Amino acid sequence: MATNTRRKARIAALQALYEGDVSNHDPRASVVRLCGEASLTEAQSAFALELVEGVIDQRDEIDTLIRRSARQWPLEQLSAIDRNILRLAIREILMNNGAPIRAAINEAVELAKSFGSDNSAKFINGVLGSVSLSLAR
Repeated sequence: MATNTRRKARIAALQALYEGDVSNHDPRASVVRLCGEASLTEAQSAFALELVEGVIDQRDEIDTLIRRSARQWPLEQLSAIDRNILRLAIREILMNNGAPIRAAINEAVELAKSFGSDNSAKFINGVLGSVSLSLAR
């Protein structure tokens, strides 16, 4: 699956995680609905669901990595969109799905440019750079 087709899956996953974060909806149900609304392929939908389930299953580990890599920013004070872009990218890095870490970071930065604030892309890039260094040790 090419990066561009995976981007649509990442967007659906991000939207589902965001929705779960701000409205307590079940992200699994949300991602299924969002994939249908976006007419994603079966492979894209499966990838989006895999990302969402991975974030849910590894949330404590992922949030610990974020806290360690962004000490000056309490997780609860991050915008919901930035927090979930980070969770999504770290999940993708941890799942080691064949995509280079740099590609996962670049995709997260692109999501931040599209959905975050003016400072989100730089912030996301910095935190994920720190996470990738900590995982390489």
